[in-house]
Amino acid sequence: MTSQPAATLRTRLVDQAASDLKENRRRQQELTEKVRMLKQEEALLVDILKLAERYESLAETSPPPEQAQEDAVTTGTKSRRASASSSTGAPARRAARAGKPATTAAKGKSRQPLLGDLLLSLLAGDDEPRLAKELRDELLEKHPDRDPTPQVVRNTLESLVAKGHIRRHKQQRSVMYTLEESGRRALATR
Repeated sequence: MTSQPAATLRTRLVDQAASDLKENRRRQQELTEKVRMLKQEEALLVDILKLAERYESLAETSPPPEQAQEDAVTTGTKSRRASASSSTGAPARRAARAGKPATTAAKGKSRQPLLGDLLLSLLAGDDEPRLAKELRDELLEKHPDRDPTPQVVRNTLESLVAKGHIRRHKQQRSVMYTLEESGRRALATR
């Protein structure tokens, strides 16, 4: 009779070992899949970090729209603005970075209003949403001495959105802008 309980015990141990082995393999597959997913996530995060570093380096080398606006004021004519964007660098930007205010670099010239202020005043004249292109065209018409690129106008508008002075509306593939109450107050204080 001793051989029967030993055989039953052996069978139970073999069954338990097989069950444990099967669970081990299932768990290994789960962990292998998790490792694969984590490697994909890591690769994605590395790509995002590289893009962020590239964006930061671009942002450091190009001035924000307000700084570019002030630089244009200090250089004076369009020909100077063109040379300021050349690879040799902008003397006015270097002067402004050295701590000299833009007004001292312009000595005697009247200070032009900032592009953001002009765009706010154009938006204040109409309650309907306006396209950036329409605003730029009206700006060129009313201020022929100003010639911002379409991208500078869009960047300035987006800056005003970020400050809460204007609101962005999307209609199909177009982006339109309207003045917010805070934008009206900002205009009134200037």
